[in-house]
Amino acid sequence: MSRKRALISDAFNLKKRRNGTEQFGAAAEDGPADIKSSLEYLMTLFPRKLFNDALPQIVLKHQLYSIHSDKTLVDKEVNKMRERGDLLMFQLGFDAEAFGLVFTSDYKAKVLAGEEGKTTRATVERFLEKVVSACTDLSFTKDKMLKEFLFTDSEITQLVKSGVLTVRDAGSWWLSIPNSGKFTKYFIKGRKAVLSMVKKSKYGEVLKAEIEERRTNSQVKFHMKYHIHDIVGAELVESIPTTSGTLLRSVDS
Repeated sequence: MSRKRALISDAFNLKKRRNGTEQFGAAAEDGPADIKSSLEYLMTLFPRKLFNDALPQIVLKHQLYSIHSDKTLVDKEVNKMRERGDLLMFQLGFDAEAFGLVFTSDYKAKVLAGEEGKTTRATVERFLEKVVSACTDLSFTKDKMLKEFLFTDSEITQLVKSGVLTVRDAGSWWLSIPNSGKFTKYFIKGRKAVLSMVKKSKYGEVLKAEIEERRTNSQVKFHMKYHIHDIVGAELVESIPTTSGTLLRSVDS
């Protein structure tokens, strides 16, 4: 039997035992504690040294979907962590469905470290205390910043300059991660490169274990597992359980 037919047969035989996309990584038992531990596991794949430890560890929410099949439960538990003030969520800008997750304590520590010795520090500290610690909004209008949080126009300008706010449109701003432009650039390049690896494999499919062991090229600066959790969670590839291990298949094949 050819390799392709064998893998298809494997997938068919296992379908009754495990329906749909396979989840992998941390223990995939749905539940609040497990979702938090999955988030912590994904955080460990973030390449701190690549950014000279200046960025907080960033995980994309959909990466959790590669581990937990119940997206509704994932969203619910993520929102609970946000409401408790443990977790922040960001609209990353390159995709309307791409939401970054960062632990609040890590975000504050990195932001304040970057503000050391700067004239904007006092304004940023007040923003972290009054806004970030008390509000789960992803974006803020000028009216809310002026009237509810009592920041002046010049202070809002300082917050944009410091990178904790980025322009959404006229009169509103996204909560943002300072100096995260390089993260976005490397992430998108890496995603495209890993997707290309899958697509260029024979039959447009490759075993997850095999691609994890490949030497990364100049386009892939993150841990390969970080990208695999991304492309599986975003459903850019199919993840199929087989007797040979998890098979990743290009959705374009």
